[in-house]
Amino acid sequence: MSTHNYKFTTNLSKALLVAACSLGFAVSANAAPATNSATNSASIAKSSPVFLGDGGNYPFSEAVRVGDTLYMSGQIGFKDGKLVKGGIKAEAKQALDNIHATLLKYGYQKSDIVKCMAMLTDMDDFDDFNKVYKAELTKPYPVRSAFGVAELAAGASVEVECTAAK
Repeated sequence: MSTHNYKFTTNLSKALLVAACSLGFAVSANAAPATNSATNSASIAKSSPVFLGDGGNYPFSEAVRVGDTLYMSGQIGFKDGKLVKGGIKAEAKQALDNIHATLLKYGYQKSDIVKCMAMLTDMDDFDDFNKVYKAELTKPYPVRSAFGVAELAAGASVEVECTAAK
């Protein structure tokens, strides 16, 4: 066999293999899934978001419930329309109290929290924040992220955002 014929045959074989694989993929992608009565009875229900509360003068919802999951807007240490005095510990406590109030308002409790995110304007406050966080929440603790940020609304030192699920 000449070199020219060998290359032609090899390239033709590769082309046929690619075409066969593509055809097999297309057929399997369009095939109906195998079913039996045991698996047919299970279905996945999609739950539409329910927007709860409002941010007053601000463009956000207090929380959104999707199924049994409650996504809450971030909270700072606001009480009676003002930032509490006393620094990071007082603000963290109030922010977590605000989260607790939101949970209760929509039928959840602290033990339903599965994830929190903390934003701190000074990462040197991280240990003080953790002391308050540990006093307000119990084991097993939710998963959490913490970020240092340049600035928060109303001059706050900390903002906490949580998600809860039943």
